[in-house]
Amino acid sequence: MTPSTLIAVIDDDESVRESLPDLLRELGYRARAFASADQFLASDCILSAQCLILDIAMPGMSGPELQQELIRRGHTTPIIFITALADKGVRSAPLHSTSACLSKPFSELELREALAAALPGV
Repeated sequence: MTPSTLIAVIDDDESVRESLPDLLRELGYRARAFASADQFLASDCILSAQCLILDIAMPGMSGPELQQELIRRGHTTPIIFITALADKGVRSAPLHSTSACLSKPFSELELREALAAALPGV
């Protein structure tokens, strides 16, 4: 990983938006947090993020809906989905083009492994 690797965290849960970027910075990444998919889409981060950590279930546009919008726009940014939902059907739905899907709460090791899969060679 390089210090210039930017990870965008998109989650409606304020505690995740505060704690996860801090952990990512401790791991040596740059991080920006967004409360919604719309907030992320309106930002300049859409062009600069090398990986997204994206909540599956959010008010408004869901994580999988954001993934589809990014694909429609031609973005192929790796995505790590995170969810507090226990339903395995919900968890497996977006996995076809996703690096990982982590259940909240997840460990630092699980996050490191997901980032390594999403950003090989970084």
